[in-house]
Amino acid sequence: MLEKEEIVSPNLEELKSHYHSIITLLGEDAGREGLLKTPERVAKAMLSLTKGYHMDPHEVLRSAKFQEEYSQMVIVKDIDFFSLCEHHMLPFYGKAHVAYIPNGYITGLSKIARVVDIFSHRLQVQERMTLQIKDCIQETLNPLGVMVVVEAKHMCMQMRGVEKQNSITTTSDFTGAFNQAKTREEFMNLIQHGRV
Repeated sequence: MLEKEEIVSPNLEELKSHYHSIITLLGEDAGREGLLKTPERVAKAMLSLTKGYHMDPHEVLRSAKFQEEYSQMVIVKDIDFFSLCEHHMLPFYGKAHVAYIPNGYITGLSKIARVVDIFSHRLQVQERMTLQIKDCIQETLNPLGVMVVVEAKHMCMQMRGVEKQNSITTTSDFTGAFNQAKTREEFMNLIQHGRV
């Protein structure tokens, strides 16, 4: 999880002003007691939910890159995440499962989760987020292969539009050794059945 911190941004005041206008345009009284601090709260929330733009996921991996001869699959699964759909700016949330096969280097396990957090803390689509996580790990660690599976529920499908509350979207992408069906199958079996 990303560290909790005070939200400081040169854009905070401008964002507050825009949210004040939005509340008014929606037909509400932005000056009533319950809404007085809402523009600031929403502005800070949006800055927090999109702080991944100001973080370098490659640097996160490089900060804990260690030479190691281990060459079997490393899996970090059930990584909880929240993101905002770029189409409606409504949340989508779920779990990411990430595997890589080292090629002389490993990274700290928490760094994989941080990479997921960084990419999810941006305006996103699930498909691109899946690719970005995979590409970041492949480019930074140069492993024998990477596979990423993301499972998510999208509020833009639950609260509006088709209103399908139980639908789950699954995306996946892979490189290298995971091009072999047997390797992908091993990964899928481990994330589905290998519970601690």
